[in-house]
Amino acid sequence: MNALYYIIETLISLVFFVFLLRLVLQLARADFRNPIAQAIVRLTNPVIVPLRRILPPAGKVDTASVIAVVLVALAEIGLLYALRGLGTPDAFVWLRIAALRMLTKVLWLYFYAIVLYALLSLLAPGQHSPVSSLLTSICEPVLRPFRRLVPPIGGIDLAPLWACIALQALLILIRG
Repeated sequence: MNALYYIIETLISLVFFVFLLRLVLQLARADFRNPIAQAIVRLTNPVIVPLRRILPPAGKVDTASVIAVVLVALAEIGLLYALRGLGTPDAFVWLRIAALRMLTKVLWLYFYAIVLYALLSLLAPGQHSPVSSLLTSICEPVLRPFRRLVPPIGGIDLAPLWACIALQALLILIRG
């Protein structure tokens, strides 16, 4: 049963991250001509397009993408509770768990994006690829405040290190 639980949790998490990436890329104003961004759009369009007919955007925020992320998170909690034989959680508990899981997954998304961004800048500086372009769109808004506080030392940008430390501190606070 644990193996089935793991497989389903992993698959739902992957679906969640695809929808979350679409939302983050929209908020970061990423280039959607990028092949990776186009793949994310194609994967999420079957859910997002019908939601867009019902929910108009609110300014720069695509409400359909936000609702899709929330719905996937709620479905994940409900399904995992059902697999454990716990029944349906109370509405308040369900929303609280979903909100904490969404926040945790957003922080992990940024943590891994920043780590990958830093590794790519060390291994292939100045090289352009679809991955590096998307990572730049996602990571630069987060790294910019850290760069103002911590200037490069000896030509080494320490902003990714401090951003990862801050993200890990936030994750520890959420767990506590």
